[in-house]
Amino acid sequence: MYDTILVATDGSADANRAVTHALEQAEQHGATLHAIFVVDTDRYSEPVLSTMELETNEIEEWGNNELADVVERAEGLDVEVTTRCCHGKPYLEIINYADEVDADLVVVGYHGHSHETDQIGSVTDRVVQNAGRPILVAT
Repeated sequence: MYDTILVATDGSADANRAVTHALEQAEQHGATLHAIFVVDTDRYSEPVLSTMELETNEIEEWGNNELADVVERAEGLDVEVTTRCCHGKPYLEIINYADEVDADLVVVGYHGHSHETDQIGSVTDRVVQNAGRPILVAT
């Protein structure tokens, strides 16, 4: 049913649950898993040499560590994983990457680090509203 699955992570608890669901689906269907981490350029501007650049670099490094964790978790399941760490508006980067790999399923967390309420996160909401493909929202 699924050949290509995309999971978005920001390292939050819901994103980690999304990774778990994505790995389960990839293993069950023998699908390739793509994992993406987006450094939010609205939150962390693209700076010229500054303290913000250091913070942006730290977020990117953290994102690459989160993606490495996805790869490590997939190894024991014999799931092939491709990762991407990029900069941009998270919902747009997720949708564009889903289009690029023609994902059969996109898996996202209910909300990320910036939401401490019971409301769906803005990135997740925008992905659900605009992706035009099946979305699994992990809670």
